[in-house]
Order: sequence, then C-alpha cells, then structure tokens
Amino acid sequence: MKQHKIGFLSTYPPKACGIATFTQDLVRSLDQCLDDSPVVIAVNNSHMAYSNRVVMEIQQQDRTSYQKAANKLNQSSLDAIVLEHEYGIFGGENGEYILDFADRLKLPLITTFHTVLPSPLEKQRYILEELGRRSEKVITMANVTKKMLENIYHIPAHKIEVIPHGVSVQSQQLSPDALKAAFGLNGHRIISTFGLLSPGKGLEYGIKAIAKIALKYPDIVYLILGQTHPCVKEINGEAYRKKLEELVYQLDVKEQVKFVNRYLSKEEIGQYLSLSDIYLTPYLDRNQAVSGTLAYAVGYGKMIISTPYLYAREILAEGRGLLADFGDEDSMAGQIDAVLTYPKKTRSMEAKTAILGKTMMWENVAGAYAELFQKIIGRAGKESLVG
Repeated sequence: MKQHKIGFLSTYPPKACGIATFTQDLVRSLDQCLDDSPVVIAVNNSHMAYSNRVVMEIQQQDRTSYQKAANKLNQSSLDAIVLEHEYGIFGGENGEYILDFADRLKLPLITTFHTVLPSPLEKQRYILEELGRRSEKVITMANVTKKMLENIYHIPAHKIEVIPHGVSVQSQQLSPDALKAAFGLNGHRIISTFGLLSPGKGLEYGIKAIAKIALKYPDIVYLILGQTHPCVKEINGEAYRKKLEELVYQLDVKEQVKFVNRYLSKEEIGQYLSLSDIYLTPYLDRNQAVSGTLAYAVGYGKMIISTPYLYAREILAEGRGLLADFGDEDSMAGQIDAVLTYPKKTRSMEAKTAILGKTMMWENVAGAYAELFQKIIGRAGKESLVG
C-alpha cells in the first residue's frame, strides 16, 4: 500500500519562534493520523541542531537556496508540501524569496497564512496573491480572514479552508491553588500574559492597569512570561523589556508585576495558565488575525480579557471573554475589576470558552489537515490517509 508523505516548509525548534512551535505541534499530532510521519524543510539564518524530523534546510537570505530546495523536493518521494507562511521568516523584501520556491515546485502546494493584513503593502499583497494562485488550497485560522483573502487578495473561495489554531492542554497533577503555592504565589490573584516580547504587545498598558487595580486588590500579581522576540532583540536588544521594567519601578508595582525572562516549555505554559485567574492580551495591532497565545488560553478555558483585535473579537464572541479598548489602561482595569467582582459571571464565560477550546485540540486540528490532504492527493478506491 502506498505511503503518502507530507513535507512542511517552516521554521522549526530549537528556533524560538511561534511558527516553529506551531509546526512542531502539528506534525507530531499528524503522526497519529497519517500513514507516514511528516517531515520538515526548515528555514533558518544560523546553525541549528535539528531533530531527525528535519530532512532539509533553506538558508533564509540565500535566494538560490529556495530554488535548489524546490528542485530537490521535486525529485523526492513527498506527495505534497505545506508552507507555513509568515512574511518575516523568509528572505528578501517582505519574504519574497518564497516565491522562487513556489515557482520551481512541482508538487501540490498547500499554504497556511499566519498573517493576513487588511491594508497590505503592494509587495505584501502580491506575495499572498501569488501564493494563493500557486497553491492547491490555502488555510486560514479565522472566518474574518477568509473574507479578507477573497476580497483583498482575490483568492477564490473554493481554495480557502478555515482550520483553527491548534492547542494542547496538559493535565495538571496539582490544583491551581497548589500550583500557586509551588510557584510562591499562594494567596494571590494571578493575571498572566505569555509569549515573545515586542512593542506591539502593549504590555505597558497591562502594567498601568495593574497599578490602578492593585489599589483595590493588593493581592493581585501580573506575570509577564517570555523572553524578548529574537528579531526584536537582534535590532534593539532589550530596550523594550527595560522600558517595561522602568515603568514597574515608576508606578511602584514591583510586588505586583513579575517577569519570567525565558522561552517557556509547553509544560511551563500549561502550569502558568492553569494557575492564572485571568489571561490578558493587551495587544496594540487591531488587525492581528491570529494569536497562538490566545488560542492556548482558550484551550485551557481561562477567563480572558483582550483588546479587540480581529482574532480576539472572533474567538471571544458570544460571551467567551471581555474586550478592553486599545491602549487604554482604565478600560483594562475596569474589565479586571468586573471579573473579580462578579465570579458567577466569570465562571459562565469560562465554561463557554472551554467548549470552544475542546474543538481546537491538536488531535481535532490534525484530523482536519489529514482530511484536506486526502482531498488533494487522494487515494484511489478504498485507500485513505486518515487512520
């Protein structure tokens, strides 16, 4: 029986990158429902010690590397390529070198768009339009971006599949209170934000909100979890983190705001989310179409407060969370106060969030990808990719 095999073109761990983690989670989940384990073609800009999953590398800023990779894959035993697209992970202006790869590739191409901009630059729009034209299917993670792909990037509706961002939830051996005690946070109400730090995260407004709400709830602690984004650190060093730390001292909330400055493991993310009373995303980009960190919080059924960027508005609709105004610490503090004042309403929102979270588990997401592969590369007669 023929073994269909899928290759993923993406960044990949140990690269500290959200796309890398997404791809790792997806291919591991697909191991359970495909005949043959997917492999990875990794894009990088430095030497990486990859696992055996990575069968080929593309040097990010070497244009010929994209062309050579496509030529080599055309001669391989792979049946299709899934491209995880984010402008910043490929070389050239707005990542345009990826088009050289798509031009040369003869295998079926499926492209997942991690960023869909409502007001793209001309080159950005051109890249997505071309990838849409050359792909058998494109995947987006929200219904709002499906309409954008149709109306702004002129990708036919029949080519577009909506598959949510996957999440993995680890069962905890300890209760939230026991976890708080283990982390030295016993007796505190915990608000958290995790992910790679960059100025667009709006964490300064989260800190200002904590300074306001701490006057009423002195037991509150805000955990800012994660290291500075490598791309930000390469250009600006730790300037943003230092700005946040200075703000903490200026507002005298050293006891209420704590930084955990490292790239968190999935186990650590699960522990911090489990012990959190509120998950906060104070992001500033109103056009952000996907947030892996928000998806994880949904998976854990957390009480979520967010600014109303595109993804948050869709995910938190129908009473699954609260929205606060962009760049407005008063609005954010007001929503935190509402959560802490009305616990019964909070539990109701958490229950609704947990229902959605179950549909986003990686095993369900991987199943949707496997069904899509079946449609595209198919098998004759009774054969099936899905196990």
